[in-house]
Amino acid sequence: MTPRVLYIDDDEGLRRLTARGLSRRGYEVVTAASGEEGVALAAAERFDLVAVDHYMPGMDGLQTLAALAALQSLPPVVYVTGSEEGRIAIAAMKAGAADYVVKTVGDDFFELLSAAFAQALERRQLRIDKDEAEAALRASNERLQALLKEVNHRVANSLQIVSSFVQMQAGTIADETALAALRATQRRIIAIAQIHRRLYTSDDVEQIDMADYLKALLVELEETWSTPAAPRRFALSVEPMQLKTDRAVSVGVIINELVSNACKYAYEPTLAGEVRVFLRPADAGGFELGVEDDGCGFSPLQAARGTGLGTKLIAAMAHSLKAELIYEPVTIGTRAVLRAAS
Repeated sequence: MTPRVLYIDDDEGLRRLTARGLSRRGYEVVTAASGEEGVALAAAERFDLVAVDHYMPGMDGLQTLAALAALQSLPPVVYVTGSEEGRIAIAAMKAGAADYVVKTVGDDFFELLSAAFAQALERRQLRIDKDEAEAALRASNERLQALLKEVNHRVANSLQIVSSFVQMQAGTIADETALAALRATQRRIIAIAQIHRRLYTSDDVEQIDMADYLKALLVELEETWSTPAAPRRFALSVEPMQLKTDRAVSVGVIINELVSNACKYAYEPTLAGEVRVFLRPADAGGFELGVEDDGCGFSPLQAARGTGLGTKLIAAMAHSLKAELIYEPVTIGTRAVLRAAS
């Protein structure tokens, strides 16, 4: 397709020469005798390129360039002048000109102007290609995010179904040990399902708002463990922070196990008790997690009071976080702290 050029210059002879010279070089040329006429043509017709002379009576080149820049869709503009003053070139480029050409006598000027046009068209095409590529990437990213949300939705629903199956199975079992194991499994499933539920309801499909997640998780645990006969109070202290999905899952599983242990073993079955959970950022992008109670106390040297599966899960999740769970000495109760690096 032949590039269409608007050449604005008050010199009639030069306009004719330029039109002929550029036509021989493959351009379709329309000329204007003044800045006002050129701006009107540029507003009414489509051009691929515009050339503007600096020295014109009335509206000079810089004023014409400013008026052209106010149009909705402006093609690349090459500024033309007989002066080699650097200040004019700088002013033109600051005003939005794509290039700057000094008038010379003969075909050299047309060659320079044609070369400037070719470079301007190439740069414009590169910008168009870049914008199209970025738009395609944004569209692809939006599609992938929508797909990931749908996946998380389905995973959350599937985990909820599995949790319901476990609950139904628990209803058929009389053995207390087996029943406790099934209920523990159900709590672990719920802890992970909460992650996926938040992923498909959030704008961020890669990270979890930990304050929101832990509030919901502790509500679930309180409904499980707090009864009129053995009330359990939960206190949560969490500073604003987000974690990647896999790290959030590990944190959720660890909290589920530690809180469940505190509810089961820290207090006598007929006594009320409080379990406190905290999560806060640490240096270098890490975080500190803790669960504490005011119960009978616990030593990591003690033999497991249950199946020991919870202890193994905690160790596995801590390993995935590249961290170690430590039981800090306290006067009353138990304080478990995990410090994870970024």
